[in-house]
Amino acid sequence: MPVTLHHVDQARWEADEQVRLDLMRIYQDAPQERMPTPTVEPFIEQHFAGQHFFACALFNDRLLGAVAVQEGEDRAWWLSELCVRKTTRRRGVGSRLMALLGEQAKQEGRVLRIETSTLPLADRVLLSKLGYRPMANPETPVAGMPATSDFVELDPQGKG
Repeated sequence: MPVTLHHVDQARWEADEQVRLDLMRIYQDAPQERMPTPTVEPFIEQHFAGQHFFACALFNDRLLGAVAVQEGEDRAWWLSELCVRKTTRRRGVGSRLMALLGEQAKQEGRVLRIETSTLPLADRVLLSKLGYRPMANPETPVAGMPATSDFVELDPQGKG
């Protein structure tokens, strides 16, 4: 499936009705336990209010998948709420979206980070396959505690 990367920010959300419909459909299809709010529109608007954007998988002029992106103070992109339309799941759309976003991050000298403490095991396995690796915990290690933090990172060179 020839998917391309498409960014949706507040301006595009307000200007393009098809983008609004597609982005809402993506998250309406999300399993309920993955949605932090009971309804989709407030969830999307909360992200825009925080100056976030959505990186989306575009195919045949329709958005099929999305991931919320927040820029950190160190220019890293923190990713959350990856979701693909139910009708196109298991076809590589999410993996392709993440790969395209990784390529863009590499071009811009950014790192991609994903908080993992609440992710299901299947999502963690996918991230590992895509090259994301746990980062060292910046705090002093405590005996008996893991030495990694609760996030994974893909560096700008594409090496986990």
